[in-house]
Amino acid sequence: MAETLDELTYDYEDEGVLVRKQLEKVVLTKGAWATLMFLYQELDKASGKFRAPKMAIVRFKKFHGSYRKQSSFNVSSEKQARQITEVFESWYPKMAASAEGEAGEDESASSGREEG
Repeated sequence: MAETLDELTYDYEDEGVLVRKQLEKVVLTKGAWATLMFLYQELDKASGKFRAPKMAIVRFKKFHGSYRKQSSFNVSSEKQARQITEVFESWYPKMAASAEGEAGEDESASSGREEG
């Protein structure tokens, strides 16, 4: 079990054979609940060669001093990754506009309060 984020890896061995190898790792969030993104390859057992890289977003929870995997999402193709990126890019301006609107409402509400 990994006690630090640096120790976390996406490598996986089956009967002593590396069947999933981590190529890169990015820590997105730290703390008791950590989110990491991995670039990895899986072994094609028939050919003995590693397949094209894939991505995974993995949530870990620190429990009794060790990180444990809680959930994950695998991005299995470039098409899917581009679709996710397009959604993020179309939603982010809406989220930012909503946040700005809420901030404006908070300022209006606080300026209308009487000091007592």
